[in-house]
Amino acid sequence: MDKFKLPRLEKKKLSKQIWFYPADEKGNSLVAFPHKYKADYDAMNQGIVQNIFDRKTPEEKEKRKKEHEELDNEIYVSDDELRKYVNNIFAKEYRNSSYNILLEAKNHSKAQLGYFNFINSYQKHLTNDSFSNICCMAVDYCRQLLKTKRSKNKKHKRRNS
Repeated sequence: MDKFKLPRLEKKKLSKQIWFYPADEKGNSLVAFPHKYKADYDAMNQGIVQNIFDRKTPEEKEKRKKEHEELDNEIYVSDDELRKYVNNIFAKEYRNSSYNILLEAKNHSKAQLGYFNFINSYQKHLTNDSFSNICCMAVDYCRQLLKTKRSKNKKHKRRNS
């Protein structure tokens, strides 16, 4: 049996992209590897398998943009309410650190966007369970926004004093 071979440049180009079969009724898609398997390569040539970045219609792009804007709405909740949200989303070992990050982000001018994303995605999580991952990513985003880079001058001044 002959091994499936592609020209090197085409294989390299295909391997750098993410390919999926069409979604089923639940919205789940199977991943395809057209650079490895002949069946996936043939399905790609027939138009069945599509690159994930090419399959968005203008309507889908507009819907995603609207959802993204909804996550940025300014909403503040009490600290007790925030604790309930965190306890509902995170496992026990991550609750305290996530709660502390969100409290710090709530009062930090640059990291408030991550806080708002968490609150809005949690409220969407109550109706659509797929937003629980976005809640977790919002906390990571807060952590990233809270990190401040120190200039070399500040470090140098601390050493001399």
